[in-house]
Amino acid sequence: MHLSASSSAAVVDRLRDCRVVPVATIEDPARVPAIGAALLAGGIGCLEITFRHGSAAEAIHRAHEVDGLLVGAGTVLSPEQARAAHDAGASFAVAPGTNEEVVRTCDELGLPFFPGVATASEIERARVLGRHVVKVFPVAQVGGPSFLRAVSATYPDVGFIPTGGVDASNVGDYLAVPSVVACGGSWLVRPELVREGRFDEIERLAREVSGL
Repeated sequence: MHLSASSSAAVVDRLRDCRVVPVATIEDPARVPAIGAALLAGGIGCLEITFRHGSAAEAIHRAHEVDGLLVGAGTVLSPEQARAAHDAGASFAVAPGTNEEVVRTCDELGLPFFPGVATASEIERARVLGRHVVKVFPVAQVGGPSFLRAVSATYPDVGFIPTGGVDASNVGDYLAVPSVVACGGSWLVRPELVREGRFDEIERLAREVSGL
């Protein structure tokens, strides 16, 4: 199976609608349905679950079962993780950097993949690999919204998913950049909120940014 342009475009359209992609590292997959329900109630229909914990694949599978939730796999660093994400039901994958083996594997699987970049040269490399939507990480450290505006002028065909240092205080500044597809942020699903079962707070935080 090879990646179709239409499937990738459909995911990008969903991400544009969401505008903010909550990023979570899940220790207890049993809590995922409640997380998904809280996000949806707050107006955000997507969730990225990172491969920073051994339960990631199971958590992705649980999220995939939440009706109406677009589920992504984050911190995908190897072909094995890409396959695990695909098998668990992820609709897209994201990484902090650009690994050509992961790019090839995701193409073979038909899994939309947004690699990470932090420089103009890395944007060029991603474009050569056929990627016109990329994650910018860590965006706050590489220049924030001003960096995105600068590279957007040079690469008008590229969409950006800024992540790393985005929070409630500055997300509006990032979303004001026309080339930004959506912002990734971990403040919406902070580990302590999940551990304490504060799903009402997750819903509140989602509602706070869903109208931006």
